Amino acid sequence: MLRRLLLATALLSAGVMGGLVLSGRMSVTSPSVAAPEPQQSAVPARPAAAALPNLSDIAERAIKASVNISSTRYVQVDPFFQLWWGGDAVVPQTSLGSGVLVSSDGLVLTNSHVVGNARNSDIRVTLADDPRELAATVIGVDQLTDLAVVKVETTGGAPLPWGDSSTLRVAEWVLAVGNPFTFSQTVTLGIVSNVNRHDPQLATYNDFIQTDAAINPGNSGGALVNSRGELVGINTMIYSQTGGYQGIGFAIPANLARGIMDELVRNGEVVRGSIGNLTLRTITASEARGNRLGDVGGVFVYNMYRSDPAYRAGIEPGDIIVRYNGVDVTEESQLQRLIAASKIGSTARVEVIRGGQRRAFEVPVVRRSAVPGRRM
Repeated sequence: MLRRLLLATALLSAGVMGGLVLSGRMSVTSPSVAAPEPQQSAVPARPAAAALPNLSDIAERAIKASVNISSTRYVQVDPFFQLWWGGDAVVPQTSLGSGVLVSSDGLVLTNSHVVGNARNSDIRVTLADDPRELAATVIGVDQLTDLAVVKVETTGGAPLPWGDSSTLRVAEWVLAVGNPFTFSQTVTLGIVSNVNRHDPQLATYNDFIQTDAAINPGNSGGALVNSRGELVGINTMIYSQTGGYQGIGFAIPANLARGIMDELVRNGEVVRGSIGNLTLRTITASEARGNRLGDVGGVFVYNMYRSDPAYRAGIEPGDIIVRYNGVDVTEESQLQRLIAASKIGSTARVEVIRGGQRRAFEVPVVRRSAVPGRRM
């Protein structure tokens, strides 16, 4: 009886031990307070993807303000060619481009390279809602900014409202409207890639709006329109290794274009300051060191006329212009804009590096014009 009791007790103890082990509730360490269950941290909600804007209404209004421009100019045939091959002494050459209606009485803004030499060109404009070609009168041309204003006799047009190009932001939606490859009233969509593009590769006076909206030959002079239907730029050029669209297009900002247009309408030309017909080139600090011109980059004076105000004031070929009227100068287009904005009749303080030494000159500002003379 006692043996059975002891055996039962032993089996009961073994069962309890086995149960504790199997259930995993047996602690082989010192008792401790159980740690609280970890709480899930709050995860911020992902912002909802913005829906693409519906720009159909905007595009329809932009198309109504878009015009096609053809410019036919007559050029003299080489006399030697005509002697051997015959034909007319003067032959027509036609270029096609785009423009945008900016007033209800028929003012059209476009590129100067679209209208060509206004004196020898026959300009024709086709409105979006009128298949007729209308004769256009050239109001003014400004080759420095590549802008021109022409006028057609029409009433009741639907001009685009002006936008403020200074408020454009990178990645903002824009439409390019024009006549690429003669496909009339073509609309392409893209974004603003850069709002203030200036680069020695462009070799131009303007700061550009860069966009990836498709721009091709024939788009020149057409409208760049924001998502509010406002004119924010004039499509002007592309950067391409093939001659066609590669996602890098440039437009003249509307704020600049509007100012130039107003002056062309008022005066027929844009009056700018000048310190002479200098041939200039941007030079980096490393290039200056490599040519033993000092350690500072700026704008290298490559050539000039003896009659230039800059030469008469003491500036010479080989100088590096580094400062103009208190503004540090780093590239050619920047210097050209500073000079052009100078008041005619004023005196500009121009600082240069010559032989590694900084020098300053007081240069009279004259009216910009093609000054004949002898190059240095």
